[in-house]
Amino acid sequence: MSTPLARALDALRRGDSLTLAGVPDGYDALVLADLARGLKGSADGAAVLVHVARDGQRQGALAAALQFVAPEIEVMGFPAWDCQPYDRVSPTTAATAQRMTTLARLARTRTSEERPRILSTTVNALLQRVPPRAFIARETFSAAPGNAVAMDNIVSWLEANGFLRTGTVHDTGEYAVRGGILDLYPPGLPAPVRLDFFGDTLESIRVFDPETQRTTAQLRALDLVPMSEAQLTTETIRRFRQGYAATFGAPTRDDRLYESVSEGRRYAGVEHWLPLFYDGLDTLFDYVADVPVVLDAAAEDAAGERLATIRDYYDARKSNEADRQPGVAPYRPLPPDALYLAPEEWARTLEGRSVARVTPFSVPETSGRLVADFEARRGRSFIAEREAEDANVFEAAVAHVRALQAAGRRVMLAGWSEGSRERLGHVLSDHGLGGIKPVRGFKEALGLPRHEIANAVLGL
Repeated sequence: MSTPLARALDALRRGDSLTLAGVPDGYDALVLADLARGLKGSADGAAVLVHVARDGQRQGALAAALQFVAPEIEVMGFPAWDCQPYDRVSPTTAATAQRMTTLARLARTRTSEERPRILSTTVNALLQRVPPRAFIARETFSAAPGNAVAMDNIVSWLEANGFLRTGTVHDTGEYAVRGGILDLYPPGLPAPVRLDFFGDTLESIRVFDPETQRTTAQLRALDLVPMSEAQLTTETIRRFRQGYAATFGAPTRDDRLYESVSEGRRYAGVEHWLPLFYDGLDTLFDYVADVPVVLDAAAEDAAGERLATIRDYYDARKSNEADRQPGVAPYRPLPPDALYLAPEEWARTLEGRSVARVTPFSVPETSGRLVADFEARRGRSFIAEREAEDANVFEAAVAHVRALQAAGRRVMLAGWSEGSRERLGHVLSDHGLGGIKPVRGFKEALGLPRHEIANAVLGL
């Protein structure tokens, strides 16, 4: 009889869809890691598995859990915009930088990778359309010491792709020019870099500390990706002007968005008119064709709620525009289908892929539903002890740990942070629980003798 993991891997390799049952939050990281390892031998490319979290908080918790249980697996994060639909502000530079870095890696020519990779995203991010893959692949700028490249060409590329010129570089997306030196903080790097030029020759690329300005490392090459999903070039500005007029009619004198883009100036919130800058947008699915997708528990319910919310924001903007007072800058929203997947498009896309739907519950297999039941269950919550006035939750926890050990089970304590882990260990030690050992990873926890108790930082 095959194991649940083997059953799931066979289905995903065939391109079938299935339900991963008995996989509560926390245990899903172990299952995903095993799936990624198993699929690595049958797929080339930037990702072997896509995980769709129901929200950003779950995405962050899962990334931390994967780092704990399987640090050898690379997790590529693709977050949603951290602003509301049809907002007057742009997504933050941090969110944009991570999105563009991941898109650039996915857009490159696929090659075999030594490490299994998981693309981690959210329902909100997956529902939103993104710049075309061809554009991302074309706009990645690469340079290496010894290359003949004019600094002015790099500066023009930075300006067109959303970088901000400053006097001193401190944050991602900033650059500064001083003579033959170009300081730059590219997305995807933990520190800024300094490009030294001699004429039109790039002599060196040095990583430096923005506080001390001291060099900390040398780079052999540098790949730059855009800092904005809306590029401002002669061609994209022309396309925007034509599309804006065709969609909304002739612009009025108080239309600051149209005026700013026409002059090549970046307008706050311009990304909410992203479709007007391109002949057509792609979705994240277009970047990961034929890659199996794992949907978080309740992800499809979250998608339905998100699409309804987007429609509400659009209707509110249309209503406000109709009642706009004189002197207030207009806000002409694009239809939801231009920026986001339509409900039927979302359903159709999932139907055409290999999808594994996660549920914490046990579900029966039917003729139309394939199930791999991992039989994991939620642990004891101690709700009764916490609510009872005459009960001590820590004594109950110690008794529970000892009962598990007596049954031959390994035990691991988990805290949300270093501080909570330390406090938890001290409190349980004070109540008579011995042999508590701090660990940094799951492999280290499994290496402890069975009578010792691992104490980890892991959000469950």
